[in-house]
Amino acid sequence: MAETRSTCPYCGVGCGVIIESQGARITGVRGDPDHPANFGRLCTKGSTLHHTATAAISLQSRLLHPSHRPSRGAAPRPVSWDTALELAAGHFARVVRDHGPDAVGFYISGQLLTEDYYVFNKLAKGLIGTNNVDTNSRLCMSSAVAGYKATLGADAPPACYDDLKDTTTLFITGSNTAWAHPILYRRIEDARAANPAMKIIVADPRRTDTAGAADLHLPILPGTDVALYHGMLHVMLAEGLVDEAYVAAHTNGFDALRERVRAYPPAEAARLCGIAEADLIQAARWFGAPGSRTLSLYCQGLNQSSRGTAKNAALINLHLATGQIGKPGAGPFSLTGQPNAMGGREVGGMANLLSAHRDLANPEHRAEVARLWGVDSVPATPGKTAVDLFQAVADGEVKVLWISCTNPAQSMPDQNLVRRALQRAEFVIVQEAFGTTITCDYADLLLPATTWGEKDGTVTNSERRISRVRPAVSSPGAARHDWATVCDFARRLESRLRPGQPTLFPYDTPEQVWNEHRESTRGRDLDITGLTYARIDATPEQWPFPEGATTGRARLYEDGVFPTADGRAKFHDAPYEPVAEPRDNRFPFSLNTGRLRDQWHGMSRTGTIGRLFGHVPEPSIEMNPADLSRLQLAAGDLVHVTSRRGTLIVPVAASESVALSQAFIAMHWGEEFLSGSTSNGVKVQGVNAVTTPAYCPTSKQPELKHAAVKVLKAELPWRVLGMAWLPEEQATAAREKLKPLMGAFAFSSCVPFGRERSGVLFRAAAYEAPPDELMQQIESILGLGGRDVLHYVDKRRGQRRTMRLAEVNDQTQLEGFVLGGDISAEVWVKPLLQDQLPAQAYGRLLLLPGAKAPVAVKARGRQVCTCFNVTEPDILAGLQSCPGPADQQFAHLQATLKCGTNCGSCIPEVKRIVMMQLKVA
Repeated sequence: MAETRSTCPYCGVGCGVIIESQGARITGVRGDPDHPANFGRLCTKGSTLHHTATAAISLQSRLLHPSHRPSRGAAPRPVSWDTALELAAGHFARVVRDHGPDAVGFYISGQLLTEDYYVFNKLAKGLIGTNNVDTNSRLCMSSAVAGYKATLGADAPPACYDDLKDTTTLFITGSNTAWAHPILYRRIEDARAANPAMKIIVADPRRTDTAGAADLHLPILPGTDVALYHGMLHVMLAEGLVDEAYVAAHTNGFDALRERVRAYPPAEAARLCGIAEADLIQAARWFGAPGSRTLSLYCQGLNQSSRGTAKNAALINLHLATGQIGKPGAGPFSLTGQPNAMGGREVGGMANLLSAHRDLANPEHRAEVARLWGVDSVPATPGKTAVDLFQAVADGEVKVLWISCTNPAQSMPDQNLVRRALQRAEFVIVQEAFGTTITCDYADLLLPATTWGEKDGTVTNSERRISRVRPAVSSPGAARHDWATVCDFARRLESRLRPGQPTLFPYDTPEQVWNEHRESTRGRDLDITGLTYARIDATPEQWPFPEGATTGRARLYEDGVFPTADGRAKFHDAPYEPVAEPRDNRFPFSLNTGRLRDQWHGMSRTGTIGRLFGHVPEPSIEMNPADLSRLQLAAGDLVHVTSRRGTLIVPVAASESVALSQAFIAMHWGEEFLSGSTSNGVKVQGVNAVTTPAYCPTSKQPELKHAAVKVLKAELPWRVLGMAWLPEEQATAAREKLKPLMGAFAFSSCVPFGRERSGVLFRAAAYEAPPDELMQQIESILGLGGRDVLHYVDKRRGQRRTMRLAEVNDQTQLEGFVLGGDISAEVWVKPLLQDQLPAQAYGRLLLLPGAKAPVAVKARGRQVCTCFNVTEPDILAGLQSCPGPADQQFAHLQATLKCGTNCGSCIPEVKRIVMMQLKVA
């Protein structure tokens, strides 16, 4: 058994992990107790990383060899690395020669390592001469970047995780921290336990688990954040809570903002936000109370907005106005969504940035980078940012597109535009570890990349802490490190674009790339010239860490000096403006998107293991029960969700956490898991078929948090549900085979399930029974095509039953089934299979449409704790045996059921159930 210290590849908390491996196999993972981000804790996603790296899953999901698609629609054919990169270099050279450098583009990822990011940036801006290199961090953090630069002068979160233990007021706004950043939320729980007087305010349209645990929840209307912050500042001015001395000594522009917020008295601000005036006033008083230390945590609720920069800056205004910055327990702290969005920003890996936080519009900065790289110049014209880049590809302006470590055919808004771009491009390269992403279907050239457990380099987390990513096992197949692939390609392109000149890419190791990046930071706000790989190997460090330093800086601006021309911060004066497409009579619902607790992004990794689907097993749209009643809908009904861009069909779920006239769909449900086709045959592309490409004019970040939609019941009388246990080495492959069939139905979803075993669930609906050949194909993929399978088919009535029974552990169990037509038997047949209950006694009932549920079959209920498979009924039963106060009941549940004792991700939900039961009692 070998152990390797590395970093988790999921959110921006940046947790340290210890990877356990045997030979070429990763066998386990646990939190690194010495890593200062998590001190040994891991969430449900991080603690199951080793399950995503099994040989069985890798063989089904990984890209293992370069491949070329000779024509659109053809199957990709394996080719050598030499052939692949020569082909790529030839296409790039021809397009640059014939159409100029801006006819090519790169769309990369916040999941790349800093070294990968650096060479991509140098390839585009240094060798080719285009700034058309942008990243999915544009969908994640660009508004935070713009907000920091507009107010504080630099893209640098000024606070740190340790500030949680010193804060007196925690203002969480636009973030469901309990789900999106679970390990950071564990630190919030610790801080609150140590300081019960600490106040927590949460501003969020939904009553999430984070909001449910707050002292004050502000359920603001979508997009009204600026009105909230202006209203709070109005109260602070009226009640003398502004630190006038700090404002006078360290800031500019407050007089203009003072005038601005006169128009936002608490009554008016509360009306705009849809909250109680008293609650807005209370929030302002807690935030600005004399002697208080207020820390703000914020994420996509502020960033993913057509007013994202204004939202971020208006929040920072509150900190500057009250002097709540640069001291322990205080400051505006943006939570990074991806593991290395920070590292990408540090190397300038976006269309409007240059290395080490240099400004592309600054001629001196461009000249500095050109000298460092040894090129004549760096292009001055900003490149195309994410939405505009795909628009340019769709318009034929950008002809060659290189996509790395991201899945824009799932994650970008307005999927009609994205798919049109990918089809229009002359040549699409996808550099990716997982061949199961939908973007791979559009690639002319596929380049296999290494992933977590195999990569070598660095990442930077939300608190500016740089950690090492180390390989525990060798690369599978012919997969290569991203930086190495880029350098090999770049040297081939150099021979065509600048023959005979020394290479700009002389790197043989990621450390050599890092050293050049480190030098680019000398004298900058993020100076890391005092760091080496060896130093970071010993201890993950925060920047800045200049040469001669002995430690990084935990928090910034403690001296009140900011990285601006005059050393002063600047208040940002901007009015409140509503969302890009407000609700109206035609589209009366506000659709919000966001994260699930146990899933990550497009689920190319988490979506391979069934145990992470226990908490939320299938896609749905959540709506307020009163809206369901008004629309005459019941939980589980299928509905059309339609915006101005497209439509999808999805089951509806009742949720008290969603306000009236609002709706929520998890961002993860792309075409790989949720699909179908419209009545005119257009394929549905997951949740982003309906989201808007409208973006903030400053940050260019899309408004993924809001779209105006209508919701109508979908009358699809014919249903099918198929479930089967399959060998682990076949389950992912089965889902891949089912994917092309999903478009044959108006609605379909396909997800894994199971903990110790691997299962596949396929659900679909149509206006009428599909052809028999299609159903036979589905049954065959689910392992239901053999002679040991029981069949019942009534074509006239459109009814179908297929069952496979087998002897498992000395008892007859249901191993797979398909219900077609009337699927009401799902209520007992599904748990019969999923909970692996004895099935021998049910005989003919399994084949009878509409058969009543046997008394002996009872579903275990909704899962709450993923680690120990604890369900809500388990928790309710446990509470019956332990009357008493909430803390005592929670401790009893932990002792008896173990829920919340491992990763802790379920703790907020368990506590919520406890409190609900106490209210009922």
